[in-house]
Amino acid sequence: MMKQLSVLLICLCAYNHVVMSQAEGCTSLLVTRGASADGSVMITYTCDGEFHPHLRYTPAADYKPGDSLEISDWHGNVRGWIKQVPHTYAVVGMMNEHQLAISETTSSGREELRNPNGLLGYWDLMRLALQRAKTAREAIDVMTDLVTEYGYRSTGESFSIADTKEAWIVEMIGPGPGGKGAEWVALRIPDGYISCHANKARIGEFPLDDPEDCLYSDNVISFAVEKGYYDPESGEPFRFCDAYCPSTPRNLRYADGRVWSIFQRAAPSKNLSSDYHRAVEGAERYPLWIKPDKKLSLADVFALMRDHYETTDYDMTRGVDAGPYGTPNRWRPMEWTVDSVEYVWERPVSTQQTGFSFVSQSRGWLPDPVGGVYWYGVDDTYSTCYVPLYCGIDEIPKSFTIGSLQSFSWESAWWVFNFVANFANLKYSYMMPEILEVQSEIEGNFIKLQPAVEQTAIGLYSSDPELMTRFLTDYSVMHAERVVTRWRELGEYLMTKYNDGYVKDEDGRPQEKGYPESWLREVLKSRPDQFRLPQKKEAVPESELID
Repeated sequence: MMKQLSVLLICLCAYNHVVMSQAEGCTSLLVTRGASADGSVMITYTCDGEFHPHLRYTPAADYKPGDSLEISDWHGNVRGWIKQVPHTYAVVGMMNEHQLAISETTSSGREELRNPNGLLGYWDLMRLALQRAKTAREAIDVMTDLVTEYGYRSTGESFSIADTKEAWIVEMIGPGPGGKGAEWVALRIPDGYISCHANKARIGEFPLDDPEDCLYSDNVISFAVEKGYYDPESGEPFRFCDAYCPSTPRNLRYADGRVWSIFQRAAPSKNLSSDYHRAVEGAERYPLWIKPDKKLSLADVFALMRDHYETTDYDMTRGVDAGPYGTPNRWRPMEWTVDSVEYVWERPVSTQQTGFSFVSQSRGWLPDPVGGVYWYGVDDTYSTCYVPLYCGIDEIPKSFTIGSLQSFSWESAWWVFNFVANFANLKYSYMMPEILEVQSEIEGNFIKLQPAVEQTAIGLYSSDPELMTRFLTDYSVMHAERVVTRWRELGEYLMTKYNDGYVKDEDGRPQEKGYPESWLREVLKSRPDQFRLPQKKEAVPESELID
């Protein structure tokens, strides 16, 4: 008998709404155990687009033989059903109770390979893998088995998958209308290295005889040959990204620019050139993975997800396009035309269109409920504040679960963070340092508290697991809500201090700060005479008036 699973459907429908409404603007970083300072496996996710996210918790559940799961789109339209498994795992956001985490970035790839007849979108695959798998390798099996049986309906997709030991990148694309399964390849990131992707396939050559480190669909090469995407007689090796997501000046700028930004900040010694993402002919591709100059701490990973190309030639806080106060935000559309010439704004890792982001920590030396931490933030990564949600909790903060894009609410964490970030655009160079100071203090305190919190939780794990769950839940929820309250207070403080363009001093007196001279000079270039006052004529001495 078919059984509708209401809790899961709510989660899936909400997540469908997220991904169907977003632009292709996500970024993911993968950090292996040997590349992290504490031995964590970490992945990140910026889920970008104009939408109001709702954080979800799905409890573990058991099902009877013959139970089925309804697959619907975010409008609630039923697309079909799949077989349910006997047991599903609890999931907080995009991390499950076994410390398995999954993120993604979407690329159009070859549009003709989208299969509207397939049942499962990439968002379905992520959620189902989290509910059915304990490890990254199991997740890959779940996802690829599902698309083989039920079909894949999305465009090109890159997945980051992490457990306590490994980080994998999986790239997948459909077979076209009416086709079967999907074409895909999965690579394990070597220990000690990091990788990243940002809306463009990145896997090139891959070994065909190394099942420990590389998995792939049976016809991943033959299908490309059949479609004319790859000529085996060319003498060139088969590259997944070239066959299924060819480079263009647009996607190089849009996607590989963010890869370059993360890599060149994690390993400045490599001196990676910007030529490739600027589509300079003959430029060397960026490697799929690199070894960072130093092992990355959690705070380092937060920082790598916060960037507008500062200090580079593409620094978005400089130039007339940044306005008088150096805001790095550029309003959509990204592409624009003047005098029949096409232009495009830079697309950084940090963007005002981010709905939510996360950094996951998976730590095998700790019990699962304690070892997995889902650091969650809403709105722009640059100005958000990440809060720790342990994967063993059984409730989540209410303020992250409510709200609508259509109605502002101080009760919604998303709207609170949006208010602060949007208001800062009015005087960015003044306000953002104050925001970052609060952000650094709060996140720094969370990181300092981690050992004490986890030592207490581990003690409870062996003596009273239920009390441990309560302890971790109360800690996560209470502190997340405190951050939202602090951010609301921060917004009210900024509104008061920077009201009407003034900047209040320490005594509360409004000060006129005006505009930077460099920006005033840009204004005068376009309208040199409009703002000029008439020059006073010098008075002629009376003696010179006498004949």
